Amino acid sequence: MTAIAVPARRRRTRSLPATPRYVAGRLGQAVLALFGVTTIVFFALRLSGDPARLLVPEGATAADIERVREQLGLSDSLWHQYLSFLGNAVRGDLGYSYVQNRPATALIAERLPYTANLAVAALILSVVFGVVIGVITALKRGRWQERVLMPIVLVGQAMPAFWTGLLLVLVFSVALRWLPSTGYDGPLSLLLPAVTLASLSAAAIARVTRGAVLEQLSQDYVRTARAKGASTTRLVLRHLARNSAIPVLTVAALELANLLGGAVVTEVIFAWPGIGQLTIQSVSARDFPVVQAIVLFASAVYIVINLLTDLLYGVIDRRVATGGNGGAA
Repeated sequence: MTAIAVPARRRRTRSLPATPRYVAGRLGQAVLALFGVTTIVFFALRLSGDPARLLVPEGATAADIERVREQLGLSDSLWHQYLSFLGNAVRGDLGYSYVQNRPATALIAERLPYTANLAVAALILSVVFGVVIGVITALKRGRWQERVLMPIVLVGQAMPAFWTGLLLVLVFSVALRWLPSTGYDGPLSLLLPAVTLASLSAAAIARVTRGAVLEQLSQDYVRTARAKGASTTRLVLRHLARNSAIPVLTVAALELANLLGGAVVTEVIFAWPGIGQLTIQSVSARDFPVVQAIVLFASAVYIVINLLTDLLYGVIDRRVATGGNGGAA
């Protein structure tokens, strides 16, 4: 019975074209991952203690605690709370802030534009500088260009964000008075926090780009192109860029997800009114619904960006989407 059933199931699966099967598989994994994160966040939060006891003033009676518990819906069974939470989350309702008495989603939506602007600016700087440095250090391996640029990459990767941010504030805000040190006051105020974030991401992208380009330089098609007289520019743009793109794309996508999830340290240093600062304020005030909403938001960002990256793999290299058969369905 088993020997007959398994091949039949395989025939039904293989009847789907390769690319739609690849997309459907990635979508299914994304939904499962989001469901798993949602479940873990809910139960982990309940394991941390009774929120009602944290909200009442010191010396509150048991009746006061029970009244707060009733108001928050914490008197229901855990499974009833979980199912209600899932139902509300599907409708986009992630609860109300205990402190500000406003929807958690509204609080995140207010801070998201600031974090998005910072993340996009940092990612642009990271990709531009990281890819250029990575390609140069690979093409000029063993020469003075590599000996100058690689220590810079190492410094950027080794220095923590808080230290880089403080140095930039001391030089450009305190000593030179060129740029504002904190808060959001126009595009100029975006420069210092964006450079601080980009210093870490650019170093990671540069290292990955260098490794990917070095691997491609040892391939036969590169030697053939050079033997035919291809210039360095043509070699990079026509041959190396596409074949080295997947690892660089992976790192860039992860960096963007990190940045959109809230660059907590950088936003605190520069008093940037984004999601990272909201996270610190909510944790300090034990505002659990907001903390929970931020964690779910950050997880959803990771999952969606990874899903888009996986789908983009199939566009860059069809062997990924077609299981390595070069597009045969």
